[in-house]
Amino acid sequence: MRNFNLVDSCGWLEYVVGSAQGKKYFAPINDLENLIVPTICIYEVFKRIMSQQDEEEALRVVANMHLGKVVDLDSRLAVDAAQLSRTLRIPMADAIVVATAHLVSATIWTQDEHFKDMKSVKFLG
Repeated sequence: MRNFNLVDSCGWLEYVVGSAQGKKYFAPINDLENLIVPTICIYEVFKRIMSQQDEEEALRVVANMHLGKVVDLDSRLAVDAAQLSRTLRIPMADAIVVATAHLVSATIWTQDEHFKDMKSVKFLG
């Protein structure tokens, strides 16, 4: 059985700036064969980098994110995420991440407190 990894947006952002916290995401991000990338993470990372740096840098980072397996948000995943959002009382983007991880049986790598006590989460807070 494969061990898929899903790095949450906060992990990608730490990794991109090269912070000490970002080094903790090196292994899952560079294991491209097992890297899962939800489209919501592409949105969040692109938006943040574009606002803090520029569009060219944001596009470069997104191109690197595409080296993993991108999982698009479709209607099935949207419904699953909505149900998880309601059940777990988490924001939309986090629910999409969790639904994506469930879909492919991936471990979520994050420092986001919303995920702290969930199963299949590698919490790096």
